[in-house]
Amino acid sequence: MSEPVEPFVHPALFYGDPHEYLAGTVSFVREGLAAGEPVAVAVPAENLRLIQDALGTDGAGVRFLDMREAGRNPGRIIPGVLRAFADRQPPGRRVRIIGEPIWAGRNADEYPACAQHEALINAAFRGREITILCPYDTSRLDERTLADARATHPVVIPGGSADGLASPAYDPDGVVARYNLPLPPAPGAGPEVLAAAFTEDSLSAVRHLATGHGARLGLAGTALENLALITAELTTNSVVHGGGTGTLTVWAQDGHVLCEVRDKGRLDDPLAGRRPAARDQRGGRGLLLVNLLSDLVRVHTGPEGTTIRCYLGR
Repeated sequence: MSEPVEPFVHPALFYGDPHEYLAGTVSFVREGLAAGEPVAVAVPAENLRLIQDALGTDGAGVRFLDMREAGRNPGRIIPGVLRAFADRQPPGRRVRIIGEPIWAGRNADEYPACAQHEALINAAFRGREITILCPYDTSRLDERTLADARATHPVVIPGGSADGLASPAYDPDGVVARYNLPLPPAPGAGPEVLAAAFTEDSLSAVRHLATGHGARLGLAGTALENLALITAELTTNSVVHGGGTGTLTVWAQDGHVLCEVRDKGRLDDPLAGRRPAARDQRGGRGLLLVNLLSDLVRVHTGPEGTTIRCYLGR
């Protein structure tokens, strides 16, 4: 008896030039359209234009998204891009998505979150009728990134090939664990750094401290409002789930304002904050909101506690 076929399909497409890119992506889109499947394409803007030009009028029914914007924070991609599209489709219809979350230029702060995202897609969509194709530029990405792609995708399509090969290196849980890295220490005390311990009784006060400091560091308007919401959600989570207390630090770095909360809790669910909230769900939206509002979220959790660090562009 043959083994049952997993309805969720998650291949990596390795490409070395625009010709290989279009050969793999455009055929994928056209096959989906011919089968009557809803199709979305979320890739960086320059690649988005290549696919749109190649499809011409055939792309009229495709949902196109610039991944540099929609997926700037990798923690936002599953709930805000992939699930946002897939969950709107009629039940029982296979969905087809191209998602390119890793491109040359992702920095060292972003990359661990990108690799974990690619690994977590497998758990987030297990059992669903969906195919997510993830392109990787072999001419510009380093060997570590390509090795991680082999570990986060059960199938790899080599450049110039129409057929995928099973990846013997497939180990998504191992990738999630490997990039659960301690974060570099926040800067020490000084006029540009806010560091404050908090308990349940000081949640409101610490939120006001954070927003006041964020304003002095250059945040304004929506970004400052987002800092207030992020601070409120993270500090409340610490009080409820992290031992009743924690430490908040806010500082500026490389054009961003960073907001970090450390507590004694342990985050056991790697998909926390990456699932869209059900309409009738009460609570449980805190980390989801943090991912949706931040330019980047980095998390480290272990027996000693959890650190969540959020980046907001100034």
